[in-house]
Amino acid sequence: MKNGAVKAILFDLDNTLIDTAEAGRTAIQKVTELLKTRFHQEDIICDICERFKVKLLQESFQASGDLTIDEVRIGHWDQAIQEAGGTGSDSILAAECYWMWKDTRLALLSIPEPFQKLLVNLRGTYKLLLLTNGEVQTQREKIQAVDCEGLFDIIVVGGEHAEEKPAPSIFYHCFQLLEVGPKDCVMVGDSLNTDILGGINAGVRATVWVNGTEIVPPDTSIKPDFVVPSVLDLPSVLDSLNQDHQSDTQSL
Repeated sequence: MKNGAVKAILFDLDNTLIDTAEAGRTAIQKVTELLKTRFHQEDIICDICERFKVKLLQESFQASGDLTIDEVRIGHWDQAIQEAGGTGSDSILAAECYWMWKDTRLALLSIPEPFQKLLVNLRGTYKLLLLTNGEVQTQREKIQAVDCEGLFDIIVVGGEHAEEKPAPSIFYHCFQLLEVGPKDCVMVGDSLNTDILGGINAGVRATVWVNGTEIVPPDTSIKPDFVVPSVLDLPSVLDSLNQDHQSDTQSL
């Protein structure tokens, strides 16, 4: 079967269009300064922050009527302070740490202007969909903070559905919303394990791995179709794919 022209592009959000990792690092630095007013040992402060980051990575939050995501993450800070500082619970300090971390991170998030211009230009030719994994409140707050609703035809937050990337079901849902087939779509993201694997499993036309570090894991079995250092390199990928389509058409 010949490939048609690309009709739609699915974009990841975190560390693809916005630098969540850098914003998180700066937010932790701000919390470090706050903790210095309470603890005078650098190793304890570093330990508290590292423990929080581990808890965040290991987090498995299910929305319920019991706790909000904010309360859960205040609890992460409280536990980290107790474990590293050898102190009792300090919910006031934990809340101060959390809100400083959260507010700082959100304030620093943005889609760079060159990325915004790219999305505007692409939207003149392609349907654009933002597909982001994560807890619903957290991701919706990021989307609001970077004011990106107008840059996409559709926004899909994985936490609002039964399965997230890399499950094929969330991709099939996106295809239905876009009214296109898998082979009409390109998936663009920074994560091999979610964005690229998910795109492959769903049968998209091509996967584009955004790898700003240029470090490729040596043992991965996940092979993207294209590797680029930035989403700004996407037009050349699309040109290549559409030229292939034109060649296929001319050879008929």
